[in-house]
Amino acid sequence: MSSVKATQLRPGMVIQHGGDLFTVFTTEHRTPGNKRGSMQTRMKNLRTGAIIEYRFRAEEFVDRAILDEIEFEYLYKEGDDFHFMNTKTYEQMQMTKDELGETVNYLIPNTIVKIEFHDEKAIGVDLPDTMDMKVIQTEPTLQKATASAVMKPATLETGLIVNVPPFVNEGDRIRVDTSEARYVQRVE
Repeated sequence: MSSVKATQLRPGMVIQHGGDLFTVFTTEHRTPGNKRGSMQTRMKNLRTGAIIEYRFRAEEFVDRAILDEIEFEYLYKEGDDFHFMNTKTYEQMQMTKDELGETVNYLIPNTIVKIEFHDEKAIGVDLPDTMDMKVIQTEPTLQKATASAVMKPATLETGLIVNVPPFVNEGDRIRVDTSEARYVQRVE
């Protein structure tokens, strides 16, 4: 474990807090008037999946968890188990839907991901920043719809639902931001 000052916390960092590992989602440095500064964070417990908000004092030190990242290829889903293969040793492993959490919405067979390990136990999947996914279902395009029109919901190949512009049709491939589950652009 290495210690960092609370003001150095950034989204994506994994820290140890209260005996559990947490991924930092958002941080906000607050300095209210003549009071002491603090770092407001929103974090996800990697063991339980619970999202919490916590305020660290600015001068407080936080233990940063050291994680090993190993490259795996996502193979297939069987029930609630997701199967992965190490790209170097070809060893296979599986993780459950509960262990993976929201990342299951982005797992497409043959996708290369990094699986994070802590004390030789898989704790999560580090996805690419964006994923190209196929639109399975959406409302038909309205004629004379402009780019500034209201977004419409679209169901993607993994079951994820995102809002897309009116010109996106069924069968189109779109790029999705994996950190916010939002449409980025249509892909040819």
